[in-house]
Formats: sequence, C-alpha cells, structure tokens
Amino acid sequence: MDTSEQLYELEATGWRRGLYDDVRDTFRAPIVNWIFRTAVANLPAFTRYAWGQVKPLFETRAFAELTVEFRDAVLSAMEDEGGPLPTLRKPATGLSPAEYAQLRGQAATFDIVAPRLAVLFEAMDRALHEEPVGTDVADERATTAPFPDHLDRDRGLAPTMADDVPEAVADTVGAIRSFHGFGGDDLPSVYRCLLQWPGYLEPAWDALEPRFEGAGFEAACERSADLVESFVDGAPYRPALGPDALDAAGVGDAAADARELFRSFNTGPVETVLPALPVWAATVGAAGERSL
Repeated sequence: MDTSEQLYELEATGWRRGLYDDVRDTFRAPIVNWIFRTAVANLPAFTRYAWGQVKPLFETRAFAELTVEFRDAVLSAMEDEGGPLPTLRKPATGLSPAEYAQLRGQAATFDIVAPRLAVLFEAMDRALHEEPVGTDVADERATTAPFPDHLDRDRGLAPTMADDVPEAVADTVGAIRSFHGFGGDDLPSVYRCLLQWPGYLEPAWDALEPRFEGAGFEAACERSADLVESFVDGAPYRPALGPDALDAAGVGDAAADARELFRSFNTGPVETVLPALPVWAATVGAAGERSL
C-alpha cells in the first residue's frame, strides 16, 4: 500500500465526498485526517465498510464523556506535576489579530480530534486483529444515549499547512521530531500547521519542551491511554472487522493492508502526539471543555 497516496477533500466526489462529509460531522471538526485520506485512496471499499462499523462508537454520550475526560486527564497530569501550563498571548507571538485567531481556531480543531483519533486507532486495531471490543459494557444510560448537541460543535477552524520548514525554526522542528520519535522528514499534521506561525511555535516549544520531557506528560500519556482502552473495552457496539466479516462484505482482500495500517497508527509516535494536542491548544486558550 502506498501511504503517500491520498485523496484530498477537494478531489473527492460521489460517495467518497459524502463519507468525508460524514466524518467531519461525526467528529465535529472541520478536518478529514490523513488516516481517512490515505485509507480512501488505497482501500476505498474497505474504508466505506469499516467507517459504517466504527461510526456508532463516536455518537454516544459515553464517548462525549470520554472526550472531556481525555482532555482533563492530560492537562491535569501536566498541571499536577509542574503547575499551570505556559500561555502565549498575541503580543508574545508577534502575530496580527487575524493570524492569532487562525492559530487559536486551528489549534482547537486538533484538540477536538485527539480523543476521536485515539479511539479510532484503538478500536480499529483491535477489531481487525480480532481482539476484544465491547466486552465490559456498563449498564448505564450514557452508554447508548446520544452525543450532546452542543459539545465541540462549530468550535474549530479548518487547518492549513505550511509547505516547508522555515529556517528560523529548523532546530525547533528537529527537536520536535526527536521528541516524538519521527525520522527523516516526517512531521505530524499539527506541527505542519503550527509551522505557519514561527513567532508562536519557537517560544511555545521552548516553554513546553521541559514539560513534555517531564513526569507530568508521561503521566498524561498513561492516563489518557487508560481512558481510551477502558472506553473500547466498554463500547456498546462491536465493529465486525474480523476476516469472516470482511470476506462477507467483499473487502477481505484489503485485510492485511488495513491491519498493518491501523496497527502502525496505534503504536509508536502517536502515543505522544495525540496527548500533546490539548497541551498545544491550552497555550493559546483554545482547549475545550474538561467536564460535562
């Protein structure tokens, strides 16, 4: 599978465009993440089927509770270890009011998708490998009640990405890659987004790097991962993504590539990238609610 091949939103037509619309609406964020663009480009029939299997996981009040608990677990762990997180108001970044507003809105979008991607990767990885999903379902109303209408609705802005690394922040980007364990030129979308504002990224990283290297962020990663695993354990719906189900759906030929793709995204650098997203949003006051 060519993971460099993607189907971008502006190029999507027909059912693919509709699926992208549904992902944005379900995730409540104005973004179709790389994982969807790559999966649709390489494994279209599988992705259409698989999305129908996992979509219900994101539509319950229990999942809404998970999203705010995920954010609070990360930020509380950081605050417990080192006190309040650093914040950068507009004057400290040298940005214009319009630029700072874009920064805040786009950071909010990544804050929104963090727990959604974490659950997507965990649930897909388990279901594709026939590992347990939904084996410890709580007999509580929130388990199957609908997601609250207000939460995360219309909060973020569509992210845009820098094409190149500005020379002024080359060292900063090298440190970010090293911290998350990325090799070569790999850089997660959130950082390609933040590269648009070097006046923010450099001082923000200088302030956050010692916090990311500390025990607080280690605890944040552990707590947020435990929450995600517990949610998937108690999921009220079980995605049918084992070999027999995929064969019955006529997409069994994609199984090996799909298993490899989602296992790679459920391990490695993502374990620190996703918990970092609420932290970046918090530096500009763009983190969302921490309780329902």
